[in-house]
Amino acid sequence: MTLRMWVLLPLVGGVFLAYFTSRPAQGCCPAPRSGQPVVNADQTVILIWDAATKTEHFIRQASFKSEAEDFGFLVPSPSQPELEESGNEAFGFLLKLTEPEVKKVRQPSTGVGCGCGADIGSKRADTAPANVRVLEEKLVAGFNAVVLEADSATALVGWLKTNGYAFSPEVEAWAKPYIESGWKITALKVAKSKDRVVDKTVAASALRMSFKTDRPLFPYREPDNKKSAQDLGAKSRLLRIYFVGEARYQGDLTADDPWTGRVAWAGKLPPKDRKKALELLKLPDKSTPPEWWLTEFEDEWPYKVAPADVYFSRSSDQKDVRRPPIYEYVSLPYPTDAITYALGAVILLPLVWRRLRRA
Repeated sequence: MTLRMWVLLPLVGGVFLAYFTSRPAQGCCPAPRSGQPVVNADQTVILIWDAATKTEHFIRQASFKSEAEDFGFLVPSPSQPELEESGNEAFGFLLKLTEPEVKKVRQPSTGVGCGCGADIGSKRADTAPANVRVLEEKLVAGFNAVVLEADSATALVGWLKTNGYAFSPEVEAWAKPYIESGWKITALKVAKSKDRVVDKTVAASALRMSFKTDRPLFPYREPDNKKSAQDLGAKSRLLRIYFVGEARYQGDLTADDPWTGRVAWAGKLPPKDRKKALELLKLPDKSTPPEWWLTEFEDEWPYKVAPADVYFSRSSDQKDVRRPPIYEYVSLPYPTDAITYALGAVILLPLVWRRLRRA
């Protein structure tokens, strides 16, 4: 193996490893207790849009960076959501479907290769001011979930104080446009456990939120979390959205500030893959489009205040998108070039001729 090969192979391997370890990324509201910051880390979301019934199924697999022992987070939705546990296995299934093709090629003869935390206390969510209504409370997917309807952001902050959640002016500012638009706020509590924490990162179970909306969306807005991210050493994060609809969709933020998400994979899924995904997600067949077009978005989600949420609409480009293939170089057990066989014949034929003459 040449020196160039020894240099290139670690580089190729490093790219391959980085890709597959980074793939496993809903905006919500970080509202950390003083001295115990919480921020969203990598997040993966499955967003299924049924245009016929104006229903969005929002399945989230999230992780957080935090020094707090327990914390909660707030999730906005345009209407009251239905909350159910979903299958974590569906994320790995879609990951496999959209991974790049691995092509095995012969080694060249030259030897050159190629939203959010809010710390919580121990109080139950059974006390609410008159201007905050608890629409539902249930234990689901390991979370204590409370769906709230508030008359004002100030009232919501009062509820957070009463029920042991942290609060701040940043949380109030984050909630204000949602409350004024009549959105519901789902408050969820999660506690750390030894098997769910690695290097200050807390992984949460998959939770499905199904709600009515005129347009499919991802709640992208967060309070200003730059300082919390710095305190926790969180410099980058990946948001991955598997968007399922009747066609290929695109995501938009604002005209002046376009969304940084890019399409990594897009295409129709065969009926067998749709059936398998529904089984893993624990969703009834009739609750989603009869035919699935999957669009996978990847976003290097910056730790900064976003101007709006991401809304999705049918794309004018309905072409398939695939990841570039990964080439795996292999050595064959026998030579394949004509020159090698010709040289072999030149060497072996005289020997065979002499043996035949002696016979």
